[in-house]
Amino acid sequence: MRIVIFEQNGSGSHKVSGIRRYGKDLEISRRISIDQALPEFVDDPQDYIPDDFEADLVLDYLRHPDLSHHLARVCAERGIPLVASGKKSESALTPFTCCGLGHHRRLGVYGEQFGFPEFRVSLDGDRIAALEVLRGAPCGETWEVAPRVVGMEVEEALSFLPREIQYRCSADPSGFDPVTGKSPLHYAGYVHRAALRKAVDEARETGE
Repeated sequence: MRIVIFEQNGSGSHKVSGIRRYGKDLEISRRISIDQALPEFVDDPQDYIPDDFEADLVLDYLRHPDLSHHLARVCAERGIPLVASGKKSESALTPFTCCGLGHHRRLGVYGEQFGFPEFRVSLDGDRIAALEVLRGAPCGETWEVAPRVVGMEVEEALSFLPREIQYRCSADPSGFDPVTGKSPLHYAGYVHRAALRKAVDEARETGE
C-alpha cells in the first residue's frame, strides 16, 4: 500500500517513524514537506500542494488550514482516501486524534493496523501476564508503552497506560474539543484506557 505524506516543518516525523517501525505491507512512497514561512491566508495553495502524486492513501499532517482544504479537494477529485486527524473536512476522514481513527474499508492495511487501539490480554489472576497490540496509534507509542504494563495489576495498568500515552503524545494540547472539553492528549489517553479495559473484560469472559 502506497502512502503519501503531506507535512510542514517535520510535523509528521513522529507518525512517519511509527508507521515505518510498526507498519507491515506499507510503503511511504512520497513525503512532501512545506518548510517555508506562510502568510496567514494562502491565496494560491496549488503553488504548495502538487497534484502529480500517486497513492493508495494520503495522510495530512499540514498545519495551515488553507493547504489542508486544498489537499482534501485534490484527493476527493482523484478518488484517493485522505486521513486528516484533528481537521474539519467533508472530503476526508477526520478523527479527533490519529489514535481515534475507526475502521474504514477504503483504508486497507493501514486502517487494519493503525487507529483506535485494540489489545489482546492474558491474565494471571488480577495481573496482566501478556499484552499484545492488535492495532495502535501511528506514532507507535501504543507498541512502545504496552510492554511496560505486563506484570501490573489491572487497575494499576488502567491508570498507568493512559497517563504514559498522554506524556508521550505529540498532539497539540491546546486543541480542546468544545463539546467534550478534552484535549487531544486527554483523548489519546482515554481511547487507550478504553481499549485496555475492553481487552481485560474479554480475557475475563474467556478465562484467558
